[in-house]
Amino acid sequence: MKIGTKILILFLTLNFLSCKGIAQETATEKLTTEIDFSDTEKNSIPKPIGIINDYGQIFTESQLTELSKILYDYDIETTRQIVVVTVDSIKPYNNIQKFATDLGQTWRVGTVEKNNGLTIVVCNPCRQIGIATGTGTELILTDEICKKVIEEKIIPEFKNGEFYSGIKKGVIELIEKWK
Repeated sequence: MKIGTKILILFLTLNFLSCKGIAQETATEKLTTEIDFSDTEKNSIPKPIGIINDYGQIFTESQLTELSKILYDYDIETTRQIVVVTVDSIKPYNNIQKFATDLGQTWRVGTVEKNNGLTIVVCNPCRQIGIATGTGTELILTDEICKKVIEEKIIPEFKNGEFYSGIKKGVIELIEKWK
C-alpha cells in the first residue's frame, strides 16, 4: 500500500475516533440547552461518513482527497475541526443555517473541551450555503466573517460552476482567519 494511501487512512481513522465534539451554535440563532427537534427533523440529518460528506456528489475523487488532506492537516495541527457537507435537499428545514447548526450539533463537530467545530453545508439544488460555528469558534470566526467569506470567496466561484474551487478557497480563508 502506498504511503499516501496509508496516511489518508490514518487521517480518516483519527477523525472518526476524534468525533467526540459538543453541540454547535451560531450567533444568528442561539439555541437553548434544550433542543426541540421534531422526529422529522431528526430523521433528516444524515449520518456522518467522514470530514467531508459529499452526499450531493459535487466533488471528484481527487478533489475529495485534496480537501480531506487540508482539513485533516488543520485538525491535527490545531485540534479545530472543519466538516464540509453537500446535500441535495435540506427538507424539512427551510433555513440552511438552522440545518447546518443542527447537523453540527448532532454530529458533535469539534472537541468537547473547546467547542471548536465549524460545519459548512452546501445545497446545490437549493442554491444555499450555511456555516455553523461552535461557541468556541464563534469567538474568532464571527457571523460577519463567515458571511464575508461566503460572499467574497465562495459565491463568486459557485456562480462560475466551480463548486470545489469555492469551497477550497472558503476553507483556506477560514483557516487563515482562525489561526
